[in-house]
Parts: sequence; C-alpha cells; structure tokens
Amino acid sequence: MLRKAIVTMFAMTVSLLAADINGNWTGKAEGPNGTLERTFTFKVDGTKLTGETNSEYTGKSQIQDGKVEGEAVSFTIKASIQGNDVTLQYAGTAAASGFKMTSKMVGVSDFPPIQWTLTKSK
Repeated sequence: MLRKAIVTMFAMTVSLLAADINGNWTGKAEGPNGTLERTFTFKVDGTKLTGETNSEYTGKSQIQDGKVEGEAVSFTIKASIQGNDVTLQYAGTAAASGFKMTSKMVGVSDFPPIQWTLTKSK
C-alpha cells in the first residue's frame, strides 16, 4: 500500500515538472539561405507528443515518434524539400514561455543542423 502511494506521488511529481507545451507555437531559425519560419501545434498526453507543423518551405507535416520527458522534447516529421522526401528530427528543451530546438535531416550528414527558437503563439 505504501509502495503504491510512493509510486503514484512520483508519477504526479514527474508530470508536474513537464513543461506545458500544448497549443500553437511559432519557430524561427537561420538556415543556409536565410530566415526560416515554421508553426507547430503540439498536443501532449502523458509523455506522448502529437500534432502538426507547417512551413512555407516544406508544407504541412504530422508529428511522429513524439516524446516529452520532463523538459526534453523530441519528434520527427516527413517533409519534401526540393522534390526529395526527407525525415527531419527535432530535439530540444521546453519551457512554458518558449524553448530551443535543433533539427537535422536523418541520414544526411552534410546538411548542418538548424537551431530553432519557439515562442507561444497568441
């Protein structure tokens, strides 16, 4: 009985520590050809992250393999860049006020990672 209470308290504490990132966010980054903008809609259920992202450059993509563990956030998206299908991997540290993420192309070593700053949309 005591063990069950301790496990429940621990689970509640971990969920309270996680940043609330549900909702709409706007991301900006400097890419190889200038400033990039992307919108994100995040939906968190426990440690599972779902939603979508959209940019003028790659269009709309569904968030896949999304995880939220405390303040750590990670997910992938499938996108088309100049007619080539690619997988982009995102990872970063979240806070309710905003957060930083890094994206990189999976399997493409000569394309540099991109540093994103996300702010909550109003």
